[in-house]
Amino acid sequence: MEQAKKYIQENKERFLEELFDLIRIPSISSIADHKDDMVKAAEYWKASMLSAGCDKAEVMPTAGNPVVYGEKIIDANLPTVLVYAHYDVMPVDPIELWNKPPFEPSIEDGKIWARGADDDKGQAFMHAKAFEAMVKTNTLPCNVKFMIEGEEEIGSPNMGAWCEANKDILNADIILVSDTGMIARDIPSITTGLRGLGYWEVEVTGPNKDLHSGLFGGAVANPINVLAKMITDMVDEDGHITIPGFYDDVLEVSLEERKKMAEAPFDEEGYKKAIDVKALKGEKGYSPSEHTGIRPTFDICGIWGGYTGEGAKTVLPSKAFAKISSRLVPNQNNEKIMQLFKEHFEAIAPDYVNVKVNILHGGQAYVCPIDIPAYKAAEIAYNKTYNRMPVPVRSGGSIPIIATFEEKLGLKSVLMGFGLESDAIHSPNENFPLEQFYNGMDTIVEFYKAYAEIMK
Repeated sequence: MEQAKKYIQENKERFLEELFDLIRIPSISSIADHKDDMVKAAEYWKASMLSAGCDKAEVMPTAGNPVVYGEKIIDANLPTVLVYAHYDVMPVDPIELWNKPPFEPSIEDGKIWARGADDDKGQAFMHAKAFEAMVKTNTLPCNVKFMIEGEEEIGSPNMGAWCEANKDILNADIILVSDTGMIARDIPSITTGLRGLGYWEVEVTGPNKDLHSGLFGGAVANPINVLAKMITDMVDEDGHITIPGFYDDVLEVSLEERKKMAEAPFDEEGYKKAIDVKALKGEKGYSPSEHTGIRPTFDICGIWGGYTGEGAKTVLPSKAFAKISSRLVPNQNNEKIMQLFKEHFEAIAPDYVNVKVNILHGGQAYVCPIDIPAYKAAEIAYNKTYNRMPVPVRSGGSIPIIATFEEKLGLKSVLMGFGLESDAIHSPNENFPLEQFYNGMDTIVEFYKAYAEIMK
């Protein structure tokens, strides 16, 4: 594998420029005006796969954005790794908070700065280039397949059906994913769990039009006030979510496992300093790491209504809106939870407003066993690159399609992430350290070597 690593070093500047060309495509899946950009990004991935050494690659249609599939089969008797990634990115708003244009990548302070630098173009491209290095040096020890989708950031609504329709070509031994992170630059970690997700948009309507707040205020309910009160009532003083039945299926983590999880280093003061808060807030009886790893949440992702322009306008608005999400834990069914919230929120609406809840999207939680061959190979690979065994962690984030893969394809996924907390994914000024970009390639190369040996 040293040959492959040498190839990476010799071509690292070209790899970076090719990544930049991908990043420059504003493939924002949640905005319809970027539909052409989605196709452009998919075609770029197809060309990249063929250039890297895939025997074949194609852009395959779905009911939404296309999936790019590629494969290199060197021996049907060898194990097959199926690499999953996504080429879509989050919107860039608020644009005024970016230090530089989000789709014009740049290098500064040893980092790539751009939307998608980490999530997931940078991390996905590590796989393409590690694969290229092994193909070009004749060191690839197993078969490799790629599936790169364009709807992860909107919940992968069409990926499940695509997997169902393409089971034959997706036959593999394990799915390998880099769409998560590490504890720190010098503390590698493997994500062993992902929370599920429920996402809604709510609309609260009061009067049939905006009213003068002086002539009507005090006699007519203000929908924004009502919405704020309803939202507040969803979580009690102890951080416990009040939706009836919400916790019925929560898989409680044993005290023994919680003790093992607590061994992972966590600097609370540094954590608070990094995000500029004086104190943390979460469910009573659990640590900050447990809040984001093993407990469900209820959060307002956006809220609006009334007058928000410059200056004052004394208006009692007709409508108020909010976007709401819940991160879910193993054994919670996202469809059940989404329905529970909808029914509860609409039922508790006072008579002076009408409430409508739209279910947007969701996904199941996922847990990876730490005794399967691919996990063991990932441990070996991180140890080779970072000279330290990785720590198993449960992430607070969600990648809904991972649980769908297990359901539709019967395959487990190993989540080998290289992102850092400071990468600001989904936020302005997203970035990805060059060190992680290149270390990621080396680690992926080591993974293939270790996995092939373990599977002999």
